[in-house]
Amino acid sequence: MTDIVNGLLLQNNHVLMGLRSPARQNFANVWSFPGGHVEAGEKLEAALLRELKEETGIQAEAFAKITEFRTQADDPQDAIVFHLFTVTQWQGETENLGDEHTELRWVGFEEAVSLPDLAFPEYREVFDVLRERGEL
Repeated sequence: MTDIVNGLLLQNNHVLMGLRSPARQNFANVWSFPGGHVEAGEKLEAALLRELKEETGIQAEAFAKITEFRTQADDPQDAIVFHLFTVTQWQGETENLGDEHTELRWVGFEEAVSLPDLAFPEYREVFDVLRERGEL
């Protein structure tokens, strides 16, 4: 099983989303959130901090796990578990670092739920929860 962390940076009723690079082996050309693989022995929170620093240049200060979901796989060992965290405070300005994403964009609720090329349909459910909580 593979663990992935994603940070949903929230600001002024918008969420930071990234368009994954067409060169990515998995989930190319779809909208997702900054994040990545949890390394062996690494805690989810530590992986989140590391990935956000590597991909956006920010240092997350206030974050909370909102949900998780897993991909279906014939062999449970091949399953991928995505751990999604809201991030509400950070130091630094967001910038698109590395080659994960071709674009980072602040997206409002109406645009987020209507994006046709989201990486996962589960994101729409997450957007609904954030909207109900008044965060998006």
